[in-house]
Amino acid sequence: MAIAEFQTVVLDCPDPRRLAEFYAEVLGWTVDPDGTKDWVDIEGPGGGRLSFQESPGFIPPQWPSVEHAQQLHLDLDVPRERLDEAEKEVIELGARLIQGDDGGKRGFRVYLDPAGHPFCLCACD
Repeated sequence: MAIAEFQTVVLDCPDPRRLAEFYAEVLGWTVDPDGTKDWVDIEGPGGGRLSFQESPGFIPPQWPSVEHAQQLHLDLDVPRERLDEAEKEVIELGARLIQGDDGGKRGFRVYLDPAGHPFCLCACD
């Protein structure tokens, strides 16, 4: 029997609504309309949830860095044939590419979301 049941992953950020809208667009999830200035959830099919919490004085992680370590990143699967298109879309939403896939030699590309959290678009077959 499990000790606990998974509820959510929470990302600290300066603007929870903005970051929630970014990830809702990327994942095709829904922003919870009952969110507040300090906390907003997005929900996906099957009960998946990400939450965004206002953090005054937020300092984004740096990639790669020991002094400002990432501590957490999200891996998001994208069909290999859609990787270039997905990259264009996340950049239009406010992401920044910080590490490419070395011409396809690696199966992932690393980005920073609008608040500076790293996430990867991972090629899947």
